[in-house]
Amino acid sequence: MRLGAACAALLTAAWCATAARSQGVQAAQQASLPPLKIVGDAIADSLTGHQGDPARGRAIVLNRQVGLCLLCHSGPFPEERFQGNMAPDLKGAGARWSEGELRLRMVDARRLNPQTIMPPYYVVDGMNRVAPAFRGKPILTAEQIEDVVAFLTTLRD
Repeated sequence: MRLGAACAALLTAAWCATAARSQGVQAAQQASLPPLKIVGDAIADSLTGHQGDPARGRAIVLNRQVGLCLLCHSGPFPEERFQGNMAPDLKGAGARWSEGELRLRMVDARRLNPQTIMPPYYVVDGMNRVAPAFRGKPILTAEQIEDVVAFLTTLRD
């Protein structure tokens, strides 16, 4: 098995486990999500209609049971061991990308790069090989996406 295929298999297993742990939060969500207004390479409008909380977003990014961000990304988190190196460093993410660009990357990075290994965190339609218990549920809620986006925009250096 190629290294890329092995990594993709590992990531898929990790995301399935993450979805299982957050099933209670997402169980109330409907099988289809509201349509998103994608303009260029961004989703300008908040998914919830309000700003997220950067502190909650940081907690999601660092939590290896929820977002799994540090599996692939590294960042300005000296207290965290074993950060990933397969994806862009999160340091300076808020200076590199706008809020809307970050939001689209979180929602579905495949819109920008169909070959990405970044999971679509807020997509339910068109997902293949999803365990029956997780069909129709995104990995993160709209509020969690907004919290992560709010945090990432603070990473300016």
